[in-house]
Amino acid sequence: MAAAPGDSAPLAPPADADGVRPAPDTEGAAPAPAGEGLVRSLTHRQTTMIGLGSALGTGLFLGSSTAISMAGPAVIISYAIGAVLVAVIAVLLGEMSAAHPVQGSFGTIAHRYLGPWAGFLSRWLYWFSAVVVIGTEVVASALYIRWWWPEVPMSVAILAIAAIVLAVNIISVKSFGTTEFWLSTVKVVALCAFILCAALLVFFGLPDTEATGFANLADDGGFVPHGASSIWLAMSVVMFAYAGFEVVAIASAEAVDPQRTIRTAMRQLAWRLSFFYLLAITLVLALIPWRKLADGDGSVETSPFVRVFSEVGVPAAATLTNAVVLIAAMSAANAHLYGASRLLHSLGGDKLAPAPMAKLSKRGVPAVALAASTVGIAAAALLAFYDVSGLFGIMMSIALFAVLLVWLLILASYIAFRRHRTAHPEEFTGFSVPAGGKLAIVALVGVLAVAATAVEVPDMRQAAGIGLAFTAVLGVCYALTTLRKTQQK
Repeated sequence: MAAAPGDSAPLAPPADADGVRPAPDTEGAAPAPAGEGLVRSLTHRQTTMIGLGSALGTGLFLGSSTAISMAGPAVIISYAIGAVLVAVIAVLLGEMSAAHPVQGSFGTIAHRYLGPWAGFLSRWLYWFSAVVVIGTEVVASALYIRWWWPEVPMSVAILAIAAIVLAVNIISVKSFGTTEFWLSTVKVVALCAFILCAALLVFFGLPDTEATGFANLADDGGFVPHGASSIWLAMSVVMFAYAGFEVVAIASAEAVDPQRTIRTAMRQLAWRLSFFYLLAITLVLALIPWRKLADGDGSVETSPFVRVFSEVGVPAAATLTNAVVLIAAMSAANAHLYGASRLLHSLGGDKLAPAPMAKLSKRGVPAVALAASTVGIAAAALLAFYDVSGLFGIMMSIALFAVLLVWLLILASYIAFRRHRTAHPEEFTGFSVPAGGKLAIVALVGVLAVAATAVEVPDMRQAAGIGLAFTAVLGVCYALTTLRKTQQK
């Protein structure tokens, strides 16, 4: 593929000239020497479930009280708009990733089509965001364990979960894919069971309980109790519930059949996330008055799951829910650690991170980048241990802002990619999203509209302020890195 003007960075064509080697055909074959490239061993089903694993987290299972308190039942519209916006970003990213299933995914593609600065910024922003999520999910997992055994020290529980997640990732990409597939499957099965039980209570009721119907959606102030603007304001919370689907694109560099896998996985991921979130939120709001959900503290006992399973006679509903949210948290930590390590590995390969980050183990795992990406676990553990809630909030603010900025860079990369594809159709094979360029512009406006909630929402205002400052720091780091590379030539 011809280089874009002003950019000499290599980007692999759809063939396996991208530094990724296929998985051995024979079981037990000797592994290739370290450094030969990532291994293509993730199947289509595993890749799809990896995306679900990173996006379906504890926020859904324990409820979305903050968003509900902002918009009431109208939060359903917020989730619907968010689903459409994420679906557009996902399919556009899928088109780019299928055309370029390379190490570094959207970061390497941004490097190619927007310039080295965009590749540097998007990968480091996503890495930091993922690292923060890893830390929070591991700490959450430790809290869920202590719900059963409160005598277990917090530090011990954190170390146990961290050891499991790290071991799954460091053995091989195949072990990661298999583990994440089953963890995500448990989450999906539990969510389907919840939806069926909730639908039973809404539409049919039980012998001693009348069907609730949808009256709760209009009671207590109506469907839009806080006005139409609340739908927009709730987007500041809702959109981050969908974050994590980008891991599917990152996994394209290790997928057995990247063109087919990414094309179908992104589409399936988009509609499955939409289906799960919209149906679950709608049924919960139909079952439980929205003010009760808004007052929830996010604990296991107040989870809508507990109430629904208790109503249909499931014994030990709280214990079941705790098991599900524990699996959900571990799955999310597992998937984000995978994504963070791969982007850090690609940064090392492009000499935009310390050189050891580019090294691979004999099994094709970026072990050094993997270890470095666990820094979030250590940071979150220290913050939790010393109860430094202020610093923890700052880290989350940067992470939230980083997700929006990464999405903007993905969409900007797509617009440039699409223009190049239109001008040079002979260089590309595979699917193309109809009217993709126009959809990207619409999605750009949507993401900017979400960012604009910072005008009214204090948490988003903090996220924007700290996030912009953090991005400026990354800009200085990029300038220094570029200067050092120039002096070495």
